[in-house]
Amino acid sequence: MAKDGTFLMNCWYVAAWDHELIDGKLLARTILDQPVLLYKGDSGRAVALDNRCCHRGAMLSKGRLEGDCVRCMYHGLKFDPTGKCVQIPGQDVVPAKLGVRSYPVVERDHLVWIWPGEAAKADPSLIIDIPYLRDPKWRGMAGYMHYDADYRLIVDNLSDFAHLAFVHAKTLGGSEEYAFKTKPVAIERLENGFRVERWHMNANPPPFHRKVTRDDGLIDRRNIGLMYVPGVFFLESLFAEAGSGAEKGDFSKAKQYRNCQFFTPETPGSTHFFWNYLHDYDLDNPTVALSLHDSMVEGFMEDKAIIEGQQRMLDADPQFRMHPIASDAALAHFRRVLERRIEAERLGLRQVAAG
Repeated sequence: MAKDGTFLMNCWYVAAWDHELIDGKLLARTILDQPVLLYKGDSGRAVALDNRCCHRGAMLSKGRLEGDCVRCMYHGLKFDPTGKCVQIPGQDVVPAKLGVRSYPVVERDHLVWIWPGEAAKADPSLIIDIPYLRDPKWRGMAGYMHYDADYRLIVDNLSDFAHLAFVHAKTLGGSEEYAFKTKPVAIERLENGFRVERWHMNANPPPFHRKVTRDDGLIDRRNIGLMYVPGVFFLESLFAEAGSGAEKGDFSKAKQYRNCQFFTPETPGSTHFFWNYLHDYDLDNPTVALSLHDSMVEGFMEDKAIIEGQQRMLDADPQFRMHPIASDAALAHFRRVLERRIEAERLGLRQVAAG
């Protein structure tokens, strides 16, 4: 765990998209301050090992894949998917306990999930279900981005839709009117996160939507944001012809999107960001997914500039304290939930140590 208690260890984090492990690639990725090697061997099963050879600390990601095993190319030690050393060139006997740490891994819906905490507690049923990523009624394009910022700042950003009006006025938001004229319909505080719903009626369509629909007509817009510990975010967006009754449940003239986002701490000051933006119309036209992907990248780069700048300001003055406003209700709840989980985990570790 990070010295400042930033990380929750006993939970599932996204480590990679499955396509990042094709063709025998040995992928080095720092996850929660730990160097991890990710790969798929001949069996096709995803593996996650400590990326440090137990002999001299060389990077296993610079090694060689052999079947389901990986060989360190410094002195040739070979490790199986469990992390056990199974061969030492020139040495007949391999010590039974010699090896590197192996992490529990689950591959689901094109995502590779990793459990960085106590392996015995790694329950796959705790992984949040994401039906959109496997449902043929939805189409999208996976993405990855790296942030030089604390992952909690990115979570904060997504917890407040009001920033759409200012950070994304010409991309994802549409206009500043969104902040001035709309308020959350409901903020539901969940045990492991929150749910926020917000409507914007009789509004101009945002640029990213207009690009793919070629329609400038006014819309009724609904956003439902769901955030789960430690940093899994879903945004369910609906754009319907203004006055068509979408707010009453008539979606016959609506187009919908599902934004799936996953934040995995790299270090206390950097983050892996995995995402996919899916749509439910014109599924046979690949340019829709491509256009939406490019629009999301444009919007995320706007977020990235704000958040990385925010991180630099916070680093410059560790004594600075943020002052909340009304729109911070959801993010404040999420922070409290996360902090309680981290503190409970720390307390459990202290009790075990006191034994």
